[in-house]
Amino acid sequence: MIKQAILPFITLCAAASVAAQDIQLRQPIDCSLGDDCYIQQYVDHDPSKSAQDYRCAPLSYDNHKGTDFAVRTIKQMKAGVDVLAAAPGTVVRMRNTIVDRIKTPANAESVVGRECGNGVVVDHGGGWETQYCHLKQGSIIVRRGQTVNAGDVLGEVGLSGSTQFPHVHLSVRKDGKTIDPFDPDGDLTCGAPDKTTLWADPPEYQAGGLIYTAFHDAVPKYEDVKSGRATKAEMPATAPAIVVYGFGFGMQKNDQIRLQINGPQGEITDFTTTLDKNKAQYFQAAGKKLTGDRWPEGRYTGTVTLIRKGREISRQNGYVVLR
Repeated sequence: MIKQAILPFITLCAAASVAAQDIQLRQPIDCSLGDDCYIQQYVDHDPSKSAQDYRCAPLSYDNHKGTDFAVRTIKQMKAGVDVLAAAPGTVVRMRNTIVDRIKTPANAESVVGRECGNGVVVDHGGGWETQYCHLKQGSIIVRRGQTVNAGDVLGEVGLSGSTQFPHVHLSVRKDGKTIDPFDPDGDLTCGAPDKTTLWADPPEYQAGGLIYTAFHDAVPKYEDVKSGRATKAEMPATAPAIVVYGFGFGMQKNDQIRLQINGPQGEITDFTTTLDKNKAQYFQAAGKKLTGDRWPEGRYTGTVTLIRKGREISRQNGYVVLR
């Protein structure tokens, strides 16, 4: 389970009813949702130890108090993705010195009490505030007391605090109480999402999907998939294997992942696997080993498809050229 948390100097409570017109939010990250970023997790609406998002799906975890806007890879994070103010207000708190690294059992104690990592809190007046967590070390360019407009750059997406993937965790609060911007009145009805949200342009809901698809010359290591290092756009025709892999999020038990490779002379592989449990993030690979002297030269296409209850919910292609 992937865990994030808030800055320790802010007290959070359960969601409360609220008038949606009191504040209007813009997307807090400079990217194109569904293209180079995605929403990994939402506010938890289940009061038990289980978790469910505002659509009654499992894209959350127990007591999660924000919306996680994630980038595809650590490589993308390092290139720089801006975190933006979601609404106009005044910066009241910030932290900018926490190192960027994936949380592990070995370093978990170092983030106790600083789970948000590098973050910014903006006061919007009327009891409203937003908080932005896990920013890149040293990237925050605003200061306490500074007035910001919606869309102003606060810093960059990072890996600071208690996190296992690069993202900005956005928390929204009214009078200190957590508000889900997708369900601001707190009156959740499964199958009928709230028509009134806090978003100026409500992000489209995606109940899990593929983050990206790429090729390698062997089954890659998970850390290399997450970082983006595993991607190969070209390989020698003598590569020991041709392997396509798909990296996804929000995958559910019994989801099927189909992986196909087609080359200059036709089909290389067509493999389908079924998940035995929910996966917050997951990758699957399939391919074929070299059996002759070399592969036919040319362009190879990999297609990864995520299937849920017999219906395709996500499909992506990846490409590699063998010379």
